[in-house]
Amino acid sequence: MDSFAWLNDQLLRMNWLSDLVRLLIEKVFGLDMASRLGGSLHFFIYDVIKIFILLSVLIFVISWVQSYFPPERTRRILGGMRGFRANLTGALLGTVTPFCSCSSIPLFIGFTSSGLPLAVTFSFLISSPLVDLASMILLASIFNWSIALAYVVVGIVLAVLGGSLIGRARMERYVEAFVTQHRALDLPVEQLTLADRLRYARQQVAEIIQRVWLYILIGVGIGAAIHNWIPAELISDLIGQNNWWSVPLATLVGVPMYADIFGTLPIAEALVAKGVGLGTVLAFMMAVTALSLPALIMLKKVVKAPLLALFFTIVVVGITLIGYLFNHFAYLLL
Repeated sequence: MDSFAWLNDQLLRMNWLSDLVRLLIEKVFGLDMASRLGGSLHFFIYDVIKIFILLSVLIFVISWVQSYFPPERTRRILGGMRGFRANLTGALLGTVTPFCSCSSIPLFIGFTSSGLPLAVTFSFLISSPLVDLASMILLASIFNWSIALAYVVVGIVLAVLGGSLIGRARMERYVEAFVTQHRALDLPVEQLTLADRLRYARQQVAEIIQRVWLYILIGVGIGAAIHNWIPAELISDLIGQNNWWSVPLATLVGVPMYADIFGTLPIAEALVAKGVGLGTVLAFMMAVTALSLPALIMLKKVVKAPLLALFFTIVVVGITLIGYLFNHFAYLLL
């Protein structure tokens, strides 16, 4: 157990990096770590380097795994399943796709046009931006493994239940005609060599880093400001754990934003350190990743208003309930 804790601290939390940045702040910059400026610089430099290192390694590994599950193979796997098993598989396949909510929509269109049930495609659509292996490990690096695993479990549950409810509503008529009438081609699965898969993984790292680097810098900057400049009493008064409105407020605030989970994690870290409830913070993260405004606008081009409204309502209610549950049972995970 001590060996695991040491590995977790050095490989995920990167305590060695925190110590190096501390030396940089104190010896090179000549700043006191107890000062606001010194603490903010340490938070910013340490978190930026840590997130980029972890993200690069994790996306490389996950993309290599994902190379075995191209859209054609995924459609074939899901095409032979029905009911709960299909929804669960769709949600689980979403966890191995390192996509944001916007880039998940083209896959959603492809799955729907190939004849997969709406329940399965919406389970995938909810799960893909919300839960992935990289976010789980990054959560563990900031909080702990109990919180990271609990987040993944509730995310998959939300995806399965959300997809199932949409499937039971039988709203196929609210999918735009161009999606259902344009059938996806049944292409053969390309046989990739090891070199091909490694090249694909490197390309995915470069593409995803290029897409999220600005959000990470902004997120870490906001986190540093919250952590060192905004009084804990002010944050507690606004979205403290004792306020019943904190979870729905955090959910609604997260919807208009557009960022990957990697950019919201430093904000979550700073808010929890200021005493904000774990469930409130996770509700904010889920809303940002699963219900970003750009993704909803793109989805509106694919589905009609009643289906979009049902999807939005189910996910908002689900995220809010998850937030309250985490706030109530957080003591079991911390």
